[in-house]
Amino acid sequence: MLTIERIKDKKAVVGIVGMGYVGLPLALTYAEEGFKVIGYDIDTKKADAIKAGKTYIKHIASDRIADAVKKGLLECTSDFSRIPESDALLVCVPTPLDAHLQPDLSFVTGTASQIGPYLQKGQLVILESSSFPGTTEEEMRPILEEKSGLTAHADFYLAYSPEREDPNNPRYNTKNIPKVVGADSPESLELAVALYEAALDEAVPVTSAEAAEATKIFENAFRSVNIALVNELKVILDAMGIDVWEVIKAASTKPFGFMAFYPGPGLGGHCIPIDPFYLTYKAHEFEVPTRFIELAGEINTSMPRWVVGKIMDALNDRRKALNGSRILILGMAYKKNVDDMRESPSLRLIELLEEKGAIVDYHDPYIPKMPYTRRYQYDKKSVELSAENIASYDLVLIVTDHDNVDYELVVKHAKLVVDTRNATADVKQGREKIVKA
Repeated sequence: MLTIERIKDKKAVVGIVGMGYVGLPLALTYAEEGFKVIGYDIDTKKADAIKAGKTYIKHIASDRIADAVKKGLLECTSDFSRIPESDALLVCVPTPLDAHLQPDLSFVTGTASQIGPYLQKGQLVILESSSFPGTTEEEMRPILEEKSGLTAHADFYLAYSPEREDPNNPRYNTKNIPKVVGADSPESLELAVALYEAALDEAVPVTSAEAAEATKIFENAFRSVNIALVNELKVILDAMGIDVWEVIKAASTKPFGFMAFYPGPGLGGHCIPIDPFYLTYKAHEFEVPTRFIELAGEINTSMPRWVVGKIMDALNDRRKALNGSRILILGMAYKKNVDDMRESPSLRLIELLEEKGAIVDYHDPYIPKMPYTRRYQYDKKSVELSAENIASYDLVLIVTDHDNVDYELVVKHAKLVVDTRNATADVKQGREKIVKA
């Protein structure tokens, strides 16, 4: 049974359900604070990697895993019958959208069905997956209660705390990012806050699970709307012959009332392209319009098509058709310097370019082979970024601005470069070959 005393004495066993981009760093943070951690994941390859002290996420060092395993503080299993061994269960599973942009809670509900039969009195369950307000109490709780025969907030504790991971951020990590925590009973909230405060720098309690769920959705809706604004300005200023990147840089000198957001070829990652749609879905239940959010979604999802239009124009100016052209995409990851491809705009760009007859390859130093996703099954491998290879393509499209790519080399040998990230801003030679998009 989980108690404040067991948490303070670091005798509480922390279970992490879902050992991916959120779960693994969370597990390591608790282990490094002296807690025994059991990871649960249906992917046996993750359990094998952790047992061997090897990482499967680029920005997480193998040494951290090996050290925690050596000290006996971290293990991972696909055996959910071991759920009773944990005092607290932190659920970190995906919440994607389906083909119709509707919330897909199958991972959350499926996980609840898996752990429910093994749930014990006195255990704490915390959902960390991003979702609409009401998911914890209205979607997850009934399944846990049905499968376990227990009652939430009486027999077991239940809370919500949204993940705030930003992979490879040099300044902020799992430990020092404030952790919002909400629950629908004082006892559940007290235990959840104590658990996070025992390993993280700061916990921020709110009055309910719904308020905590709304916090995460609000954060990412805010970002989505502002990115949409700058993407729209990019299109407007491009038509006027004005460099949006120069304008943003100048506007950023204002010491008050301005926050810089940057345009791109489309949204990527596990949060911004998805979370606002979760809010619009829930808002419709209350017959409340979400005009800003939906318009932002329209603008951001239209960016890949706009980029393809810029590619077609750039090729056309050189009397070259897109149909039959060889295109090299630089970057498959959704953001620079990571190996995370979730919702990457590169996936959609490949689809659009190939639909128009282009022959598309890619280079990404962190993704040697493209894994299959729920929507895309590309059989492609990263090509070498040599001078000879670069010169063999009709156009190089920069989608992800990894720091370890030599953009001087790219521009020098490319016939044509379309840059969606301002990655070539410091390149001096060959600027006549660069098109901003």
